[in-house]
Parts: sequence; C-alpha cells; structure tokens
Amino acid sequence: MTQDLSPIEKAKLVASKRAVDFVESGMKVGLGTGSTAAWMVRCLGERVHREGLRIKGVPTSSRTADLAREVGIEVISLDEAKWLDLTIDGTDEFDPELNLIKGGGGAHLWEKIVATASDRMVVIADVSKQVEALGAFPLPVEVIPFGWQTTKALIEETLESLDVLGRECVLRGDHGAPFRTDEGNFIIDLHLKRIANPRRFSLVINQIPGVVENGLFIDICDAVVIGHGDGRVEVRDASSGEIEEGRIEIGDGDNLFTDISD
Repeated sequence: MTQDLSPIEKAKLVASKRAVDFVESGMKVGLGTGSTAAWMVRCLGERVHREGLRIKGVPTSSRTADLAREVGIEVISLDEAKWLDLTIDGTDEFDPELNLIKGGGGAHLWEKIVATASDRMVVIADVSKQVEALGAFPLPVEVIPFGWQTTKALIEETLESLDVLGRECVLRGDHGAPFRTDEGNFIIDLHLKRIANPRRFSLVINQIPGVVENGLFIDICDAVVIGHGDGRVEVRDASSGEIEEGRIEIGDGDNLFTDISD
C-alpha cells in the first residue's frame, strides 16, 4: 500500500502524479523507462480508468510497453505516431540547466529518439537526482556488439583528451553475460565523476565508430518535476527558469501502485 512506501518512492509517486497533469485527452505521449517512469505510467493508467482519458502512448522500451498495456493505455509505435505532443520520462541526473544523464535502465537510445520527436519533454525525478555538474552517475554509451572491445579502447583513448575526472569504462553485464538493449546492442558505462563540458563530450563520443548513442540529453528537457518524500512538488521550467511549488496528497486506496519496485 502507498502508506508503506519509502520517502524516495513517495517522491517518485508525487512527481509522477504532478507530471501526468500535463497530459490532455487526444495527446500522443512518449512513455519513459525506469522505476520512476513506471510510477508515471501507472498514474496515467489511473487517469484512463477514472477519467476516461483518451491517449496513445509510445513506449521507450519493451517493458514500458508491457506495463502500459497492463494499465489500459493504448500503445502505438513512433512510426505510427510520427510526432508526439509530450514525452514524460525519468532521469539519473539533472544539472541546473536541466541537462540530463539517462540510461541507467539501458533504454537511452529509444528514450532520446522519442524525446526529440516530441513538442515537449517533461522529466520526473526525486531531489537526489539534482547535481551541480553531470557525471557522478555512470554515463551509458550504447555500442554495437561487433568489435565492441575496439570501440571501448577508442572510447578510453578519446577520454584522455576530454575534461573529465574519471576514465573507467565498464561493459554492462547481466547475470554474467553482456547486457543487451532492445536493439540488441551492448552498453559501456563510463565512470567519469564530472563532465566539464557535456555538449562537447556528447558530440565527440558519438563520432567514435561503433558508438550508437550516449546518455547525455542536452537541450532536450523542457521542465523537471521534482518530488519530495513529504509530498512537496517543484516544477522547474527550462526556458523561463521559473519554479512552481505545490503539494500532492497520496491516497491509500489505489491498488495501481502496490506492485511497483526498483
């Protein structure tokens, strides 16, 4: 039940409840991936059931697609949608300019494609995801399996010329085997500690042969909804810099939220 949630999970829930207020009937909505985005998908499903909200969702992973269908959201592909009104997704880090690191769940390629095909991207987060400079969270870089060790060596060589504090590169594993994305690719996690110039870093890393996409989202996010464990919510707008503050009350009667976990 919702009264048993930890403060972090409550923060994710209230941020999600506030974020889905941006959704209106008739919209085509990008649906993010990860534990925070799962709360958001459930909250959208709640609105579909209780209000008759009519939306079409474009998921950023196969597991998000499964969850969306489970809660009653109509799922379509990005090719079917062509363009989206809104994408709502979580993040692993965000800085004062609302630049992001995403990809902890391994879906940043689809997430970036969907977000950039949207009129607006709203990010949901708990306050622990706020940082002064990106890089404390490992930066995911999706690479094709062919020659991945060569690609990794090229990344390590390139890091020598970039302004970062750490240079450890680790192939992401899944029960002893390389983790595979929905596209069948591998992920190399870069432990950089701090990225001095995320924009330049993103451009340089993406030029390496074998690299498909990295988890830096630069100038893509339009607003961040930050949840707190006590129910407080902040909405920060990227263009105006304005901060809207409010509070979300959490009810205990909704079984839509009882089976979500990290």
